[in-house]
Amino acid sequence: MTPSSLKDFSVASDTKTITLTDRQLCDIELILDGSFNPLDGFLNKSDYESVLSNMRLSDNSLWPIPICLDLNKNDAEEIKSLRKIDLIDKEGFLIATMNVQDVWKIDKDRESMAVFGSKKLDHPGVYQLHNNTKEYYAGGKLTKVALPTHHNFKELRNTPEKVKNQLKNLKKQNTIAFQTRNPIHRAHQELIVRAMSDLDANILIHPVVGMTKPGDVNHYTRVNCYKKILNYLPNESTLLSLIPLAMRMAGPREALWHALIRKNYGCTHLIVGRDHAGPGADSEGNPFYGPYDAQDLLKKYEDEIGIKMVPFKLFVYVKEKDDFYEFDKIPEGLNGKNISGTDLRKKLMSGEDIPEWFTYPEIATELQKIYPSKNKQGFTLFFTGLSGSGKSTVANALMSRLLELDDRKVTLLDGDIVRTHLSSELGFSKEHRDLNITRIGFVASEITKNGGIAICAPIAPYNQPRQFNRNLISENGQYIEVYISTPIETCEKRDVKGLYAKARAGIIKGFTGIDDPYESPEKPELKIDTTNISVEQAIDIIIDFLTNQKLISD
Repeated sequence: MTPSSLKDFSVASDTKTITLTDRQLCDIELILDGSFNPLDGFLNKSDYESVLSNMRLSDNSLWPIPICLDLNKNDAEEIKSLRKIDLIDKEGFLIATMNVQDVWKIDKDRESMAVFGSKKLDHPGVYQLHNNTKEYYAGGKLTKVALPTHHNFKELRNTPEKVKNQLKNLKKQNTIAFQTRNPIHRAHQELIVRAMSDLDANILIHPVVGMTKPGDVNHYTRVNCYKKILNYLPNESTLLSLIPLAMRMAGPREALWHALIRKNYGCTHLIVGRDHAGPGADSEGNPFYGPYDAQDLLKKYEDEIGIKMVPFKLFVYVKEKDDFYEFDKIPEGLNGKNISGTDLRKKLMSGEDIPEWFTYPEIATELQKIYPSKNKQGFTLFFTGLSGSGKSTVANALMSRLLELDDRKVTLLDGDIVRTHLSSELGFSKEHRDLNITRIGFVASEITKNGGIAICAPIAPYNQPRQFNRNLISENGQYIEVYISTPIETCEKRDVKGLYAKARAGIIKGFTGIDDPYESPEKPELKIDTTNISVEQAIDIIIDFLTNQKLISD
């Protein structure tokens, strides 16, 4: 059933409603359509505790990832006394009702260690849990009203039952699932074709189109690439279907989770790569998971769940043979070639040609559409620093210089201007300051996404919202943090309004740098102390950086 209007699926005015976030909407869709079988709702506390402890529900069913409805304190307290709540999407459509079983406060450190094996915030799953997940969980059985509505690629969005029926029409008995959140290139195609031949199997290309890792290619572009790769796979044994899964980047546990999900779609095998669903390395260069941890964990449970692990073999191109070889089977005396995902993005962003040995020309063309030349891409310059450090002065002057040098639209989001027009109802508590900064980040991300230049100049005293903005904006273009590091002594000397003096006298409370902390950026792209340099010199530093990055032309 698909919602057609608010009137058709409105909720009673005296019913408690919860508006689902994007992540919750992904989860609820996969609970309701059977992808998360045996789940029939968000986990209650008993199941949650069991999943953390031993990757099983309380009835002993294997299930490695907690799927819970996170709530703020006010909503959590309110629903404790209710038997049933309504869950709606952002448009107000009723998706499901939930019989409330449990409400509890989260121990986020415990969950981080159990699910991700780490408490480091540079792990995207840990960051999501600590910074974007509310403080309470609620669990209970769901009653479906309507699956969420999607307006793109409708013909490729299939429930487990529909996929099972489609697989019956294919040529083989076995079916290999290929989980992907990135475009498929020629080495992947070689792996898929050879796995199909070795196992006499169909292939289900099952890309994730929910939330993936920050910086991944958007799903519109990826799906168009998948549609083109179908021309190079056996038509009678290949199926493409999308899954709105919100990835956790939980490595080994997530590999096991992916296998359980694909079992619900009728698959018999799952291709599992090195560091499957892992986030790579931490800020010190140490990997969060071993290269084969995911494969080893799935291998341990494959008999129990009835789905076999197919190891993702690294294929490289050997020029002399004009063919692909497994990395450890390259003919003696020859060398293999490969391009990493990071290197591919660099090539695309710099306008370099993508070699045909790496990917098919029509896929390269599709990817190049989202990576115009660097001097045509949008970007954000995010200034941060103490009051009086020179942020606004430098930002205003920089805007004028960029308008002189470049034909892109330039928008200045100054702290005072934003407070007047975008955040006039906010105070100066930490919660409101964070909200103000993330609002600025959202506007900047939209400007950047549409090829413009955003210059942001708030105080932005806290690391967490600045990091949130970096992650958000980096999905759409380059994010450049400019730390105006002018020391507080200089800022106080410049203070014509006497704000620092009033703060030190206790007349103004919560003033950044006096009785409220300023958390200095750890790794800004630029650090500028304006104590002994002119505005023009500061601008020249920034312009030189942008020129060297090829974001503006010489």
